[in-house]
Order: sequence, then C-alpha cells, then structure tokens
Amino acid sequence: MRAIFLGTNGWYDTDTGNTICTLIMTKDYEIILDAGNGFYKIDAYIPEVNMKPVYLFLSHFHLDHIVGLHTLMKFKFSQGLTICGPSGTRDILETFINNPFSASISQLPFSVTIYELPEELIKIPFRVEARELYHPSLTLGYRIEVEGKVISYCPDTGYCENAVTLARSSDLLIAECAYKKGQYSESWPHLNPETAASIARDAEAKSLALIHFDAETYKTIAERKEAERVARKIFKNAFITTDTMTIEI
Repeated sequence: MRAIFLGTNGWYDTDTGNTICTLIMTKDYEIILDAGNGFYKIDAYIPEVNMKPVYLFLSHFHLDHIVGLHTLMKFKFSQGLTICGPSGTRDILETFINNPFSASISQLPFSVTIYELPEELIKIPFRVEARELYHPSLTLGYRIEVEGKVISYCPDTGYCENAVTLARSSDLLIAECAYKKGQYSESWPHLNPETAASIARDAEAKSLALIHFDAETYKTIAERKEAERVARKIFKNAFITTDTMTIEI
C-alpha cells in the first residue's frame, strides 16, 4: 500500500505545492483524501483503464479542499467514482460540479455515486469511521481500515478528542499543520506542530505525516522542516510532506 501526497498546501497554491490532496493506492481500491488543486495529478498514478473503483473522501467544502473537482472531466475512472462527504454533500456537489462552475456530473465520462457520512457508511465496502472535527464549518475526519492497515486523516481541526479517537493505534496519521510553533486561534482552529504531534502521541499512532501547511504562514520547505523538528520533540515518528512524495504504509 502506498500513500502519494499530491497537494500539501493549505489555502492556495505556491511554489511549495498545490492545495491538499492525498492518494492511497491499495490492492483493491484507489482512495483519495480531499480534492484540492493537487487532484489534477491523479491520472499520473491511476491508469486510464483502471480496474479498481475510486473512492474520494471530502472532509469539508472550503475551496482549498474541493477546487480540484473542476478537473474531473479529464479523468476516465472506468470503474466509476464514489464521493463521500459530510451531511449536505449531494446538494453542494450538485451545485459546484455543475454549470456555471464546471461541467455537470451528468456530463462526466464515468459514473458518480455520492454518499453522505456517517449515515451511509454501511455502503462503503471497506471499514470507515467518520467523526466531526473542531473547525468553524462542518468537517469530518476519517479512519480507514484496509489491507490490515489503518490510515487516519485529520485535516482542518484544532486538538480534539475525536481526532485522537480516529488516530488510535493507526499505522499512519495524516494531520494538518497550518500553524507554526505556538500559533493558535480560538475563532479559526487549526493544528500547529505541537498539537498535531500531541494527537499522534496521545493516540499511540505509529507515524505522523504533516500536511496542509498554510500557504501564507509556510512560505518555504525549510519552514516546514522546522515544524518537523518541533513535532519530533513530542512524537519522534513525525515527518513533513511535500508534493508528489510517496511512502509505503
């Protein structure tokens, strides 16, 4: 199983990367976590004639997490695409993936199924847990169990018990790191390297991938490396991500 970090920025694209998108490649499924501008790179990894179904998990609807959906028309997804997201996903996507913003869902060259979570979790053929995170708009984090591995995904959140629960004993925790050391906002909660590492430590996760570096806050990869250094003081198996970075899980 591989994780490929296709977009690692938060908010907007810069020379350091595209906005957030991660591809998890398994034996039976292609699993995509959020659809920022890094989403356009998907066809470099998923072949045009793809024999595995594709599942896209959206955490919430801030544009840096969904703007890549305007590139859907370029893909084939011969086994179809299933989009999973929070309550309200159907109405939001039927507006956003539609004229005048994009080609409509009905015009896409593949079938699209939409599930709203957690109500429709039972329809997903592998084990998924979805919990609300700590963010101004409804945001879901995910715990995905496939091929005997657990991948936890906690984007756009402050420290919260639901994040710890999702990350419990996971093989890989993918967590945002929008803020730098010591930064925090009650009105706009996000993680910094200390709080992201604390979630991994408190959950006894095996490894922590830091992602979603706020583009205005982290202007260089060197600044990300400093966040990695800070995180490792709390959780030694923490590492930063960069665009197109690939790891084995």
